[in-house]
Amino acid sequence: MPHPCIGSACGERGVVLVVALIFLLLLSILGIGAIGRSLLQEHLAGGLRNAQLADMGAEAALRGAEWRLWKASAQTGAGMKCGATLLTDCYVYDPAAPTLATVKTFRTSAGWLPSLGTEYNAANGGIDFTRPHAGQESAALAHNPRYLIEDLGPELPPGVGVQHESGFSGSASTGRHIYRITSRSVGGNENTLRVLESTFTAKGD
Repeated sequence: MPHPCIGSACGERGVVLVVALIFLLLLSILGIGAIGRSLLQEHLAGGLRNAQLADMGAEAALRGAEWRLWKASAQTGAGMKCGATLLTDCYVYDPAAPTLATVKTFRTSAGWLPSLGTEYNAANGGIDFTRPHAGQESAALAHNPRYLIEDLGPELPPGVGVQHESGFSGSASTGRHIYRITSRSVGGNENTLRVLESTFTAKGD
C-alpha cells in the first residue's frame, strides 16, 4: 500500500516540525529566564528582610542599654561606676589607650561575636529574639543582640579644661558621665550583621 505522503507534502510536514521545535526551544529559554529572575527577586527580598531584622535587633539592644543606664542613674547610691554594682560589664575609656582590645574587636569585627559584650535577652530587659511569639516565627534572629557600654568620662561644662571626646580632663564636673553604647545584631542568619552606636549621658557615680 503506497504511503499517503505524496510530492512536496512530506517536505511541508518536516518544516512544520522544525518550526514547532524552534518555538518550543524559545519558550523553554523564556521560561528558564523567568524562573531565574523570580529566584533573584526572592533572594533580594530575603536579603532585604534579613538586613531589616538585623537593624531592628541592633536598635532594640541599643535602646535597651540606654534604658538600663537611665534606670540605674535614678537609683541613688547604687554604684554607677564601671565595674560597680550596676555596671559590672562596663569598660572605662582611656584616651591614652583608646584601642582597648576587647572594645576594638567588638566595635570593628566583621563577624558575629558570641562571647563579647552583654547579651540582650529576656533575662536583662529584652525578649528572646531567637524565639518570637507565635505567628512571628519568620522574624526570629539567629542570635540575641549584644551590646557593650563604655564610660567616656565626666561631662564637663563648656570652657572647662581641654575637651576630649571622653571629657577626660578638667576639675569641674556636672556629676554625669558620657557613655558610649555599641550594639551588634544579625538577622535570620549570620550573613547579615549590623553595628550601631549612640552616646548617652547618665549619672556617673
